[in-house]
Order: sequence, then C-alpha cells, then structure tokens
Amino acid sequence: MSPFVPQTRPGRQNGDTMQIDSFEDLLTAARQQAEPQRLLLVFAGVELPDDCTPEQRARFEAGDGGALVPRMAADKGLEELSSFAALEQESLQFCQDWVLVFVAALSGRQGMPATGDAVERALEQMTEAIGQGALSAFLAFNRQGEPVSFNPG
Repeated sequence: MSPFVPQTRPGRQNGDTMQIDSFEDLLTAARQQAEPQRLLLVFAGVELPDDCTPEQRARFEAGDGGALVPRMAADKGLEELSSFAALEQESLQFCQDWVLVFVAALSGRQGMPATGDAVERALEQMTEAIGQGALSAFLAFNRQGEPVSFNPG
C-alpha cells in the first residue's frame, strides 16, 4: 500500500526508503512522494481472549499482553493532518479506548489522490490483516505518538 518503506534508523533517506522515527517523520515522507498520499488509519484496542490461560490473564491484569482488536478505521489526506496530537485529539470523538494506531499510505495516480472504492478496499484489507495479527506491513504508534515495533513470536 505504501510507496515508501519505513526503517528503524533515524534521519536516513535512501532512494524511496526513509527512516520513520515519529508520526511527523511519516507526514514528511508522505509529503515527499511523487503522487498524493492518503493515510489509512486503524485504531486498535487490547482485549483478553476468551480462551486465555490463567497466566495470560494475570499478565493482562498487570498491564501486559492481550490481543489487538481493530476498533475504528479512517482515512486522511495529508492536508487534514497537522500533527499526531491533533490526530489523537480528533480520534477521541469517535473511539476513546484505542492503544495503538496502525498507519499505511495509499498512493494516488496521475496527481490525483486515491478515493472511494480503492480507499475502502484498502482499509478493509488493513483492518482484516490487523485482526489476524499480520502487522508487519504497517507502521504503529502508541497514544503518545511513539513508533511501536513488534517482535515475532
């Protein structure tokens, strides 16, 4: 979905790969693309699965573990996003119990941003992937706007 590939080292840009260390880095990288970008956002909460073990329940109650569950999806043009703080504030109007926001970029064509069906399909695919635990294709940020990475396994 994204024409740029996020990395984990600060301040480096190489071809179409740019280091993303903050939401603002993401906005900068998206604005530098040749085609207009729409950011796809899936806000996820954490729940304890019904089939959890007693150990998993104890970890969850101590603030660790759980399953990521998509709560809300949205798309935004870059002109609609000034900062992570503004996004976080706006999100509270619709979904207050999210802990992570997953982000991908959908590129437009011939100078026109992606719209309509393409955006809807991409958001549906993204939401489904996150619900299934396929997280590697997306950037994730916590409620403080800090990037989050996931370890396999």
